[in-house]
Parts: sequence; C-alpha cells; structure tokens
Amino acid sequence: MSGVIDQMRVLVVVPAWNEEAALPGVLDELTRTLPGVEVLVVSDGSTDRTSRVARSHSVMLLDLPVNLGVGGAMRAGYKFAHRNGYDAAVQLDADGQHSPSDVPRLLALLNDGEADVAIGARFAGEGDYSVRGPRRWAMGLLSVILSRVAGTTLTDTTSGFKASNRRAIALFSRDYPAEYLGDTVESIVIASRAGLRVRQTGVSMRPRAGGVPSHHPVKAAIFLGRAALALVIALSRPVAVVPDAS
Repeated sequence: MSGVIDQMRVLVVVPAWNEEAALPGVLDELTRTLPGVEVLVVSDGSTDRTSRVARSHSVMLLDLPVNLGVGGAMRAGYKFAHRNGYDAAVQLDADGQHSPSDVPRLLALLNDGEADVAIGARFAGEGDYSVRGPRRWAMGLLSVILSRVAGTTLTDTTSGFKASNRRAIALFSRDYPAEYLGDTVESIVIASRAGLRVRQTGVSMRPRAGGVPSHHPVKAAIFLGRAALALVIALSRPVAVVPDAS
C-alpha cells in the first residue's frame, strides 16, 4: 500500500498536549515507516518540552499559545492543510497508540474513491483493544446512531485516527468542532450531513508510550452523559456546506 502515499500529497497532523515523553518515539516511527510524508505537530498550549521535541525532529510545528483541546488543535491543522493544498490530512495521536503502518490503509479508502473521511476503527476485527462498563455501553449506542447518520457501519465513532481528503479538509478547516468529543462524534455528523462519505477500516491500538491517559477509569461513567450531549449538539447544528476544496 505504500504506493498510495506516492500518489498523494499527505500531511500527518499530530495534535500534542504535554507529550514530551511519547512524542520522540512517535516522530521517529513516522519518519522510519512513512519516509517522505510531511508531518505537522500542533502543540496545544503545552507547558513541557513538546515544542522543543518537534523542532529537534525537523518536523513542522504549530505552537498554540493556549490549550484548545484536540478539536481546536485539529482545526488549526486542517486550516494549514487547506491553505497549503494537501490531498489528504491524517490525524495521528502523539501518545503512540496509533501505528503509522496503518496510515496507508486509511489513505487507500480515499484514493479508491470509497471515502472522503476514513476512520481507523479499533473494534473492526484488528487487534484486541477493548473497553468495559459505561464507556463501552456509550460507545455502542453512539455506533448504532452514527451508523444510521452516516449510512454505513461504524464500530468506533470515538476514534481519533482518521484520514480526510481535500473535500473533508476544506469542510473541517472551517467547521471542525472543538468541544469535548466534537472532534470525533460531531465531526462524523458534520461530514455525513454535508454529503461526505464516511467509512472505516480496522486498525490495531497500542498502549500509551508515555504521558497521562485522557480518561481515568473513575471518570468512565461521566463519558456516557458527555457522549449523549455531544450527539445532541451535533444533530441540532445547521447542516454544513462543503466549501471549495481547490
């Protein structure tokens, strides 16, 4: 699948908030696995050495002065991709859980014309990643509802590993949500209601390479309420129109 990358100008966007521990390994693996692919680290108001790590690896860097959350960091990344004419933008987390070797699989869905947004799904037959309790119930309910919205089977609607083509980049550069879960749940709704095709492919998820998990087990029950709120907000927004992607 490496030939897919050769046919497209790809930007890998790495949103990072205080990820100095894991980021060096992620950037090293990206460089080794996907040689020639351009990488943009968006340091989301980090107070540690995240920005210094990015500079030392000679990748592009957007150093945000305040923490905007993943959605805000990714909107900045999509704006950069749109203004600079990339064919595809791939979101890859800075904690080492996403494997760069899976990127060509996502890009193949875009290149083959099957999708405008390709999601790397943790619960689609690859790997042994699992969640339990209220968080799992919420994710299952979201999958049922958002599969209907998108008109396709989606088993992992909170995945932060995805690829977007020019049309999706143009839309997300203007309308990407910054709220909690908006960058996953709400972005699927926005893309689908704008007429973009959202599809998924199975990927493996790895343990964090460093840093602090964004979700502590004690907070798992809160996820259910937040997920429901994110979905209500998404479905109540006006339908977005895809701007000119050229």
